[in-house]
Amino acid sequence: MAEAIRLGRMTDTMEEGFIAELNIKVGDKLKAGDTIAEVETDKATLPLESYFNGTVLHVTAKKGDTLKIGDLIAIVGKEGEDFSALLKEPTANSPQSAVKTEKELKSESSTPKSETKVVEAGALSDARVKASPLARMIAKEKGINLSQIKGTGEEGRIVKRDLENTSASGFTAAPFVGTESFREVRVSQMRKTIAKRLSESKNGAPHFYLTVDLNMDNATAFRSQLNNVLPIKISFNDIVIKAVAKAIRQYPAVNCSWLGDTIRYNEHIHIGMAVAVEEGLLVPVIKFADGKHLQQISTEAKTLAEKATTKKLQPNEMEGNTFTISNLGMLGIEEFTAVINPPDASILAVGAIRQEPVIINGEIKTGSRMKVTLSCDHRVVDGATGAKFLQVLKNVLENPVSLLL
Repeated sequence: MAEAIRLGRMTDTMEEGFIAELNIKVGDKLKAGDTIAEVETDKATLPLESYFNGTVLHVTAKKGDTLKIGDLIAIVGKEGEDFSALLKEPTANSPQSAVKTEKELKSESSTPKSETKVVEAGALSDARVKASPLARMIAKEKGINLSQIKGTGEEGRIVKRDLENTSASGFTAAPFVGTESFREVRVSQMRKTIAKRLSESKNGAPHFYLTVDLNMDNATAFRSQLNNVLPIKISFNDIVIKAVAKAIRQYPAVNCSWLGDTIRYNEHIHIGMAVAVEEGLLVPVIKFADGKHLQQISTEAKTLAEKATTKKLQPNEMEGNTFTISNLGMLGIEEFTAVINPPDASILAVGAIRQEPVIINGEIKTGSRMKVTLSCDHRVVDGATGAKFLQVLKNVLENPVSLLL
């Protein structure tokens, strides 16, 4: 009996998939478990496997198509078998319309659109014979010799516009001709999901922000000492992750989620770590971060970041976050606010460590400072709650030896 292979839900939030690679053609022999396509989902590019054995009788999908859940990809069965009934079955979205739309998108993305329009900023005309009263006044103010100017008014008359780009020396800026152009690219499934989730978060959760300035002298010295003795190099981001996890364990009120009719207070601590990739932002999760020592966190963070940048993260590695950290300090950003990453109720934006004058025991010295900003969902985290958490975090980061306990 012929069987239809349709696009299934490959992640919990997937609504459509982009066929990045198609590995089958009519006549191929398939067995259950064979990879028939590589599908770009909202979280990662994942292999789509066949559940059936048989011969490929018909292929509807093409590389570059965007399909809805339930759309037909191919039909498998015995050679010569009638499969016409399967082609008539309704789906979530007509395959033909999906293919047509994706062809249009693919054409637009592979060949950047451009519109060119000549824009001329100025032009020169016949020899001057006359000048308007306003032009004479402007020429007098600028000290311009009108005999050196060519007019563009009637019969070569010098008018105001002829003097706008002219200096006292009589030099006139040459006309500049430029072009307007642009390019358009297909919006990836990842970028669509990022846009949707962040819009829902920003518009749905009432954000407020709390910023604290930290003394990072001890943390800087602490990191240097660790890296002198440990085989694995510890980054400031590793220290921040561990410090946040420890602070949450001491003050867990921010480790929660708004669920509408209930508020979930998580007793476990899973730290989401925002990683910038070419198509947007991925948030791999370091689970049970409070129970891991710095070397474990450093190793796991590096592995997850590498997987994110090479598109090898699996969906389960980006799920379960209870609190998120976004660090732009390595890019020189001193202070910023971040959009809450659902289902979390808080996200910590970490800025760069900067050197600046500080007063220590009545003397001006150079100190290391760092600003962090906590974004809170006001439906569940109040101002005092966020402030108390930052007090605890400040104490941990300014006394980093506690991270070893």
